[in-house]
Amino acid sequence: MSADFDELSIRDLSRQYGRRRALSRVSLDARAGEIIGLLGPNGAGKSTLLAIVSTLTAPTSGDIRYGGRTPKEIGSALRASIGVLSHDLHLYPELTARENLLFFARLYGVPHAETTSAAALERAALSDRANDIVQGFSRGMRQRLALERALLHTPRLLLLDEPFTGLDDASAVALIARLKELRSAGRIVLVATHDLETAEDVLDRAVVLRDGRVVAVETDVRGLRGRYQAHLHSAVAR
Repeated sequence: MSADFDELSIRDLSRQYGRRRALSRVSLDARAGEIIGLLGPNGAGKSTLLAIVSTLTAPTSGDIRYGGRTPKEIGSALRASIGVLSHDLHLYPELTARENLLFFARLYGVPHAETTSAAALERAALSDRANDIVQGFSRGMRQRLALERALLHTPRLLLLDEPFTGLDDASAVALIARLKELRSAGRIVLVATHDLETAEDVLDRAVVLRDGRVVAVETDVRGLRGRYQAHLHSAVAR
């Protein structure tokens, strides 16, 4: 069965860890060609939500559908339509940039792994460093390489957890440009981030989380910081 889809639907999603509730009745819709930000303080539930959407963690309750189908209905093919960039960049520091991409391309079963890896290196602006060991790369270089690693299998859905952390201005600008390309290509992108100024340049919508709950959905991301702080203070007051 094909795992392709053009919308993601989350309804009343909750996740419990013992007595601690990491998510509580979260609902969210996302469509192809849309970049949605997940905002909130540490412990708000952003990473837990991404883990559930990636199918790496099961929800305690609630419903999540990919193009109207559940993960069980789609089966194992679903993960081939999802790309993940987490805090752990999943790169082997002792390998070269080319060797890293080739390894993951073959792991994903990507056709023409060498050609695909070369194209990914070019998109990451790392063709001239292809044969260099990744351990010597800057944070920005590793981040660009890891993003292309997550995109080797052309996933429909891309999940990014704090992708701007530790990037200099040039690397952040490059990442924003790449995300805009993915939006134009019809990908669904969810981005958990604390970097609100940078987020304003790329997000279509923002979902504000606190204590595992959605406290606001912003459809206008201009001047986001002030409204974000107000939402958090309002949530505390309640």
